[in-house]
Amino acid sequence: MLAIFKKEIQSFFTSPIGYLIIGLFLVLNGLFLWVFKGEFNIFDYGFADLSNFFLLAPWVFLFLIPAVSMKSFSEERKLGTLELLLIKPISISKIVLGKFGGIFVLCLLAIIPSLVYVFAISSLGIEEGNYDLGVVLGSYFGLLFLIGCYASIGIFASSLTDNQIFAFVLAILLTFLIFYGIEALATLFSSGDIQELVKSIGAKRHFESIARGVIATGDLVYFLSLTFFFLYLTTIRLKYLTK
Repeated sequence: MLAIFKKEIQSFFTSPIGYLIIGLFLVLNGLFLWVFKGEFNIFDYGFADLSNFFLLAPWVFLFLIPAVSMKSFSEERKLGTLELLLIKPISISKIVLGKFGGIFVLCLLAIIPSLVYVFAISSLGIEEGNYDLGVVLGSYFGLLFLIGCYASIGIFASSLTDNQIFAFVLAILLTFLIFYGIEALATLFSSGDIQELVKSIGAKRHFESIARGVIATGDLVYFLSLTFFFLYLTTIRLKYLTK
């Protein structure tokens, strides 16, 4: 598994992909938070906190993570190297985890520079350092779980086809459905109880709960279950391809 993980990391940084993804994440968030006028602009928002960043980041990752993960298995299938990978003395589940780990670490490297925003808002407040550190830490924690969920969906989509563009589009559709689509579906019901039940199935509700600084067991179990579910589906799909 470690060899697969290292290979993925090397593939990201021996080509422009890794630098491009990290750069795009930082540039897009920076423009919307500090430059472009609008609802995400911190200066227009009027409060020295990072809530807008954590509202924006899931949407940016919704496109960037499928872009990173689309080649995970699609490229292997297209080049005919997947069969060689699968006959190596390593279990399919470890191959999947190695691919997943590479994507997760790349996204982790992308969000680390955003910690400078914490120091920025600290100095923007009426009283320097007057912000809720617990909420900020909880939001970053929730973002890591969301990245894991997105990455597992991305590599699952990549395992379904040898067409990277199709894998990219499918991953976007699945992540959008799970993050926002389910919550939008809840508005079709008139009953408030049913709306709350449907919303609890979507990732957005659980992410927002963690982002408030409340680390509930149910939210963690939700993200871990969803992540391992798609990793399991990917493993099953690859086992099917070996038959």
